[in-house]
Amino acid sequence: MKQLLTTVLLGCVIASTASAQDLDLLIRKGHVIDVKNNIDAVMDVAIRDKVIVEVSANITTPARKVVDATGLYVLPGLIDIHGHHFFGTEPNNYLSNSFEALPPDGFTFRSGVTTVVDAGGSGWKNFSAFKSQTIDHSKTRVLALLNIVGSGMRGGAFEQDLADMDAQQTATLAKQYPELIVGIKLAHFASHNWEPAERAVEAGTLASLPVMIDFGGCEPPLSMESLLMEKLRPGDILTHCYAAPKGRETLVENGKLKDFALRAQKRGVNFDVGHGGGSFVFAQAVPALKQGLKPNSISTDLHINSMNAGMKDMTNVMSKLLNLGLTLKEVVACSTWNPAQIINRKDLGHLGSGAPADIAILSQDKGSFGFTDVQGYTITGDRKLTCQLTVRDGTVVWDLNGMAGNPFQMK
Repeated sequence: MKQLLTTVLLGCVIASTASAQDLDLLIRKGHVIDVKNNIDAVMDVAIRDKVIVEVSANITTPARKVVDATGLYVLPGLIDIHGHHFFGTEPNNYLSNSFEALPPDGFTFRSGVTTVVDAGGSGWKNFSAFKSQTIDHSKTRVLALLNIVGSGMRGGAFEQDLADMDAQQTATLAKQYPELIVGIKLAHFASHNWEPAERAVEAGTLASLPVMIDFGGCEPPLSMESLLMEKLRPGDILTHCYAAPKGRETLVENGKLKDFALRAQKRGVNFDVGHGGGSFVFAQAVPALKQGLKPNSISTDLHINSMNAGMKDMTNVMSKLLNLGLTLKEVVACSTWNPAQIINRKDLGHLGSGAPADIAILSQDKGSFGFTDVQGYTITGDRKLTCQLTVRDGTVVWDLNGMAGNPFQMK
């Protein structure tokens, strides 16, 4: 009897141990593109305890859930380095705790985005509100570029207030939240004055963080060459790189890319798409790409206006760049590993063992598709990326066509 009991208990222990080693999720037979780890092949991806445990061919470990990704692309969760998510109900506050910003979860997972960077919605004075309202209540990983303006991106005269641009206070707050604040932002300053850019860079230097500049328009325009070659440091970011706003010097003039643009990129300045509602023009993007100025990162500049216009969402912007001549691997790099490096979050943007189990599964659909810029011009392309399934922290959070579901059978 004692021997029988021992045998039963041993069997239970073995079964329990085997169950504990089962995978939570196995994604099979998808075409994995992981730029960091130089993977571009059909592979299986294994997930356990919210992290990637293996990427290889023909994984045989039992799994609680298996997803067949045959014919689809399996990517690290997409990183949108420029969005606006400090939503709230403060009137006349633009993208800082007001109506035009968007809560992340309703607009990220459906396009494969698992990490967003709020680009300057909050400053040092109201970051705590942004954290409590948005960051702490989102399933999406929400990071932040802290606005050099203490009260954040409130628009209009608020963003012209030099007295509210305090490099020391900005850097001090940024250093208190190293896991959340990944850079400094300057936007929309509209005067012939370098001081705002210099204060933003000072804050970035004090906090050891990159600076993103949305170069404001003024008359006469400030020199783009001076910004890129003198004011910004290697690792800093020019967003809206294919824009042509009034009062801002463009990178392309009369169809020709200015030579300092490529020199700036070579010295380490990052060029971010930041499509938005007014910042992506085919007359800039097409010649710039043909003449060698490819973006370092693809981003949406997501807010209410941009999502309902030519931008739409992350996969649409990726598709646009794909049809303008970037390879699929380049598009993936600009949406995963490149932005992860730009914001110094090298734990993200790849599928290496131990990485967070954030995954986007996309289809590359073939057909005839229209893509529009912010001036209302349209091109036709033959490829469009669609997010079929998104995994965040090992859990399926978006499933367009029920890939992870159980087949229904009438009892």
